[in-house]
Amino acid sequence: MTNNDILRRIRYTFDLNDSKMIAIFGKADHKVTREQISAWLKKDEDEAFQVLTDILLATFLNGFINDKRGKKDGPQHEPEKRLTNNIIFMKLKIALSLQAEDVLELLDAAGFQMSKHELSAFFRKPGHKHFRECKDQVLRNFLKGMQLKYRAS
Repeated sequence: MTNNDILRRIRYTFDLNDSKMIAIFGKADHKVTREQISAWLKKDEDEAFQVLTDILLATFLNGFINDKRGKKDGPQHEPEKRLTNNIIFMKLKIALSLQAEDVLELLDAAGFQMSKHELSAFFRKPGHKHFRECKDQVLRNFLKGMQLKYRAS
């Protein structure tokens, strides 16, 4: 999955308009324009399409956490320069205040079965012996489950 796909799915799931997306970036102390957001949301074939970098998606996700849970006192968390599916998964889990059972319910709603032990492996540090890389299929199903739960019908 590309960063642009992830941003599109989050925008759709939570029905975020351009102003709200600009505000979310602002909550991570980053200023973006409506034109930038529009270019990131365009289809890949569109000539105005721009690739959303890892650092910008990380900034958006940090702002999303601040928007959903409130801003912490002190300096803001620095956005990661290199994102993985594991980090994206973790940031969405934090933003939505989800416990393991909640994540498993979302995956189940999307028709994807997983055990609690398999899930916890995604949230371990990369050097840990039980760490597991989150594949696109898992993240895609999690985003689909989020959409099924949070998208206003």
